[in-house]
Amino acid sequence: MTVAAVANALDLPGIRYVDAEAASNKVKMRERLKKAGIPLPGFAPVWSFSDTREALEFLKFPLVMKPADNMGARGVIKVENREELQAAFKHAKKYSPTGEMILEEYMPGPEVSVDALAWNGNFVITGIADRIIEREPFFIEMGHNMPSVLSSSVLKEVEDVMFRSMKALGITLGAGKGDIKVTPDGVKVGEIAARLSGGFMSAFTFPLSSGINLNRAAILIALGEEPDNLTPTAQRVSIERCLLAPRGKLLAIDGIEEARKIEGVNDLFLMNKIGDIIHEPTNNIEKTGHVIISADTLEQAESVFEKVKNTIRFTCDELYSVSEKEIQQNARLRFGKEVCWVCKVCDGTDCASGVPGMGGLGKMLTFQDNINALREYSILPKYIREHIQAVVETSFLGKTIKTPVMAAPMTGAVTNMNGAMDEFTFAATLLEGCRTSGTLAWLGDGASPEKYLIMLEAVRKTKADAILICKPREDEGLLEERFRESENSGLFAIGMDVDAVNFKTMTSKNISSVTRNVSRLGKIRSFTKLPFIVKGIMTPQDAQFAIDAGADCIVVSNHGGRVLDDMPGTARVLPGIRKVIGDKVQITVDGGVRSGMDVFKMIALGADAVLVGRPMAIFAIGGGVAGIRFLISQYTENLLQSMNVTGVETLKEIGMELLFRKKMDEENSMSE
Repeated sequence: MTVAAVANALDLPGIRYVDAEAASNKVKMRERLKKAGIPLPGFAPVWSFSDTREALEFLKFPLVMKPADNMGARGVIKVENREELQAAFKHAKKYSPTGEMILEEYMPGPEVSVDALAWNGNFVITGIADRIIEREPFFIEMGHNMPSVLSSSVLKEVEDVMFRSMKALGITLGAGKGDIKVTPDGVKVGEIAARLSGGFMSAFTFPLSSGINLNRAAILIALGEEPDNLTPTAQRVSIERCLLAPRGKLLAIDGIEEARKIEGVNDLFLMNKIGDIIHEPTNNIEKTGHVIISADTLEQAESVFEKVKNTIRFTCDELYSVSEKEIQQNARLRFGKEVCWVCKVCDGTDCASGVPGMGGLGKMLTFQDNINALREYSILPKYIREHIQAVVETSFLGKTIKTPVMAAPMTGAVTNMNGAMDEFTFAATLLEGCRTSGTLAWLGDGASPEKYLIMLEAVRKTKADAILICKPREDEGLLEERFRESENSGLFAIGMDVDAVNFKTMTSKNISSVTRNVSRLGKIRSFTKLPFIVKGIMTPQDAQFAIDAGADCIVVSNHGGRVLDDMPGTARVLPGIRKVIGDKVQITVDGGVRSGMDVFKMIALGADAVLVGRPMAIFAIGGGVAGIRFLISQYTENLLQSMNVTGVETLKEIGMELLFRKKMDEENSMSE
């Protein structure tokens, strides 16, 4: 628009400012093309989320949400259903300079990039390339092939739509660039702009393919002259492919010079340097590099690219791809204000939501007491002693794990987390993050009847050791089915959260759940040969009953305050449970663990290992696998530091004598 404004002001060759504006704003462009009868997807301008909801009255899924005023696929995201709308809205909104967006129906089929020139009533196509778009829900152009391999009849239709669109937008002098889809319903316009294409097409692949200097031709037109070099002097295939480094801090780049020497490689561009933090790309600006290749055939060009990929090596440290602040900011954005504010201290005193949601039930007194119970204890250091080097590696149900910190079972990524992630991705993120950290992820089967299948698919894909905790459904056939499928999927252990009998999401979905006596619980235990875990223990009596029913491990848990309000924090009841059952089975605990120091306290109070819930969810949503690794590493380092300061080499040596109970000390002082 700036170029058009200057040209108009100085009476230079160019298009009108109003036309440049229409070619730059996706809403104005769509409205102009629709009026001219150009084939388009259904669309609606969007400023607010209420606009989005209203648009669903006439738009059909799948949809695409995008900023109206940006380029390079920044903020563009596919939306499969209503549950994904809010997250998509937030993603697109942050990339819109003005806040204006567009929601349009997704167009299936191949996509081409088109360059054209216009002058003195002439319209000439100067290149059509096949685009390679991948990585849904985003639209990342992994490369393009020049020339297109589509049929001549389809290319003729593309040419016709391109010329009609340029005329409708007033692009009658200069360059036009089109992204055009070949759908089952015919050719439709994605976007039209008053410029040559980026993505290395106009300056590299088209000249290499045709021998035409397209930039020179465009400059001549801008000077008011006739282009004199539009006759092809070559007929070759030229491709562009992007290079993507793994997420993390870029530590090394090897093989670049060797790759440049490969026959067929015309140019190679790096967009990042050593020390840069590489993020998972969500648009076409966030790529590590690009390679330009030419050959006699497409097959030969693709073979050259395979050699390039095998030659270049990017070394990254994934943990550097995230920071705690960035993770929390991302999570805050993706959860939304109605779900979780990602408070500096997650203690249940100021939650954005309850159940469903990320908070607790009622006044959240149980949630809060989980935190308060741990706050009553401080860690007592010991300095006059032999120097030791602590080790946190331990054995859980016969399996060696590198840290006693595990992910608590969580589901409801849509129900509780506002669709910040889909259920499969959330489970896979927890599994992969725990696997690469040398520990275990626990999963839940959720209230929905088929959700456990998603969990098992995530286990199979990640090949991670996992534990499935099932709801206490009344239908024992459903439980037996889950146990059997878990064994077939290679799960490490399985169990039941007996406290979920009162769970709100179960009752809201009319899923019948029941309590069971020792005999009936023992029957459930007989459904599997895997280690069996009973979660939701809050009294010594229930702990003993669980052992009598055949439990191999118990979890001291009040479900994070999500089952009943005004229960005691788990740190209050844990010592009494350990005292009664001794070492009969291993004990894990959850509830209020917010640091490695809290892990230390829980182990001192009687736990063998610790489950972490809400922080894991926040770091998964905000940082993905790297976020989970970051959190586990942070907690483990805190734990190691606590052990080194107190002089204990192994987890077994951590005892209550290393804790100072502040509240009890205050009470004793008052009684004296």
